[in-house]
Amino acid sequence: MSKSPVVIEVTRGPVVESRHEGIAAVVKADGSVVASWGDIDAAILPRSANKPIQAMAFVESGAPEKFGLTNEHIALSCASHNGETRHVETVRAWLKKIGLGEGDLECGAHAPRLQASIEAMARENAVPGQAFNNCSGKHSGFLSTAVTYGESPKGYIKYDHPVQRRLRAVMTDLCGVNADDFQHGTDGCGIPTLATPLKTLARAMASMADPSGLSSKHADAATRIRAAMNAEPFMVAGTGRFCTRINGALAGVAQVKTGAEGVFCGMLPALGVGIAIKMWDGAGRAAEVAMATLLDHLGVLPAAEKEALETPAIKNVVGLLVGEMRPAKSWLG
Repeated sequence: MSKSPVVIEVTRGPVVESRHEGIAAVVKADGSVVASWGDIDAAILPRSANKPIQAMAFVESGAPEKFGLTNEHIALSCASHNGETRHVETVRAWLKKIGLGEGDLECGAHAPRLQASIEAMARENAVPGQAFNNCSGKHSGFLSTAVTYGESPKGYIKYDHPVQRRLRAVMTDLCGVNADDFQHGTDGCGIPTLATPLKTLARAMASMADPSGLSSKHADAATRIRAAMNAEPFMVAGTGRFCTRINGALAGVAQVKTGAEGVFCGMLPALGVGIAIKMWDGAGRAAEVAMATLLDHLGVLPAAEKEALETPAIKNVVGLLVGEMRPAKSWLG
């Protein structure tokens, strides 16, 4: 283990213009730490990086079978998607399957991620609804779970709603610590986000990567979620996104998920480990480079993606190469 932090540098010409510092842990399902950098006992808010964990209760509820939902929907329940046409239409059709509508989503609405999508909406004089929210797939999973159990969907985002209580029960089983004891804040989409020690979050991801120590119900759900993320990588994120590229390229080897404020998590069933990363300044761009670097360090980053993801180019507005992002030598040497 190392006390040295994760450091990602941004250059402009020969000059290091910016540095992003963070923490990272690679952990096995039994809690043993394979590698770490910085204070991995620090509690962090996982934000959307733990959506695969939050999808467990949805899969375990039997909702996919009850409503004819497929890998497409399971991957979308793990997503922070771009709000592209396929994402939005799939959410709307999904809600219709369970007898609800877009107005039942309590995540709020925001514009799609891609400029092309925003321009297309402007041409049509359209206004984005809740289905455009990057968390609408996760929320559709929450609603599906409530409907399956015969619960009121109203207020499903509240800390004491049965939907949220189930999420904490799953987290407790995966990480070996009572998640009810975690402090919590409110995520961007309105649900509770639990302050979790980084190494504990990595252990929870490891339990999904290697579910041999879990109940058969948990193990089956984890296996199904990982397979869906690899089978439908577009639904996890969208065009050009890091998660889509890695999940599409590493079927059966790795599944990764980004979160707001510089958090990134991963499951590596081929190695039986979980990864958790937090960049302290909240920089998502640095978290992506850190995840690519760790995947390379662990021997699973595809050679074809190495340059683009581990040392992405910095270009100016006219497309001229002016610098790069890279892992600092002080991190991994």
